[in-house]
Amino acid sequence: MVETTRESVKSIVFQLNDEEYAMPVELVGAIERMMHITRIPGTPDFVKGVFNLRGVVTPLIDLRLRFGFEEQEYTDSTRTIIIHHQNMDVGLIVDAAYDVVDIPIDSIEPAPEVVGTVQIDYIDGVAKFGDRLLILLNIDEILTKSALEVHFDNKEKLV
Repeated sequence: MVETTRESVKSIVFQLNDEEYAMPVELVGAIERMMHITRIPGTPDFVKGVFNLRGVVTPLIDLRLRFGFEEQEYTDSTRTIIIHHQNMDVGLIVDAAYDVVDIPIDSIEPAPEVVGTVQIDYIDGVAKFGDRLLILLNIDEILTKSALEVHFDNKEKLV
């Protein structure tokens, strides 16, 4: 369930490919700096591998690659957003994460037919927030497409 009040949705805002995206803050367990990643053979390019987060082996997905954007070197501002999804933790690598905002419900519109190069299935909508336009992600779609189901339906396949 998305944490909402009658008027707003509390969301974490992050940057990816010079655009601002948002997801409900209740999905987020932590925001971490980049750590050592152990590659897992046979996974898609966007599955960067796993890392040990306080004793929990956590798979990592590079959202730039998941969305078909060009790969970039990780920088000091690169972050991993740890979310809890279907009884496991998953790390989403983003260019930067820097804001928690209350997005007014009445500012959220359905996803337009074309939003850059991100597949429309990955988007819940867009929100006008001041002079910013936030793209609201559909985490369920990002993490349950057929390419991921093979790798995440059984956690042991990653460890």
